[in-house]
Amino acid sequence: MGARGDSDEAYVVDLCNRILGETALPQHRFDWLLGDPGAGGRRVRLPVDAYWPGHRLVVEYRELQHDQPVPHFDKPDRLTVSGVHRGEQRALYDARREAEIPAHGLRLVVVRPADLDADGRGRLRRNEEADLAVLRKVLARAGDEDRVTDAFRTWLLAEGWTPVEPTDRWTDLEAVRGGERLICEAKGHTSEKGIDADIAYGQLLRRMTSRDARTRYALVVPSSSVKAVERVPGHVRDLLRIEVYEVTDDNQVRRLSA
Repeated sequence: MGARGDSDEAYVVDLCNRILGETALPQHRFDWLLGDPGAGGRRVRLPVDAYWPGHRLVVEYRELQHDQPVPHFDKPDRLTVSGVHRGEQRALYDARREAEIPAHGLRLVVVRPADLDADGRGRLRRNEEADLAVLRKVLARAGDEDRVTDAFRTWLLAEGWTPVEPTDRWTDLEAVRGGERLICEAKGHTSEKGIDADIAYGQLLRRMTSRDARTRYALVVPSSSVKAVERVPGHVRDLLRIEVYEVTDDNQVRRLSA
């Protein structure tokens, strides 16, 4: 474990922890990510380098042996349970991760030495400032709705909430804290702010299946959409247990007053 703790992989995961504001589960294994069956039919759960449950994010740090032959790692004279040598099995399992992780609703980000400040042998120089700048871009999600969702998820974690598997699979984000539950709909920058706000309210209304007063609903929007969502009066939002949150352009979160 000490060797792994000093590895380039551990260094990359630590930088991602700092960016995401959450500590990863290293070498996490999912019940649905399995290797090929061995002689007795048993299938081992494959590890991922790091998993952030709050962000529903997996990061794989793939060193040179993942992309080019390296005899020391590939062991070409030994066959694995897959019937191929270790290098071919590694490529097979990498492809399986790339297919299965998104299929189960998680985001997969692959980082390679060439993405960061590395020498010709793929060893990281550990230039933290440069590497952090690159990783921030790599971890940034395409689309403003994703930015808004990620910023709000980070804020929820800081406020003591725990993101959970949504009750409704179309829900953008759901979180619990003690006996409280928050069901969230997020929107990004749009040219049709009023229409999108009305759609978002309708989406929340369809998810109001619980009569528990501790279940509340959140509409999360960028600053440019605040006026549009405020067209629904505050006292109406209170009756429906809907809270509105603004995410600024620099990813600060604030709850709007009713």
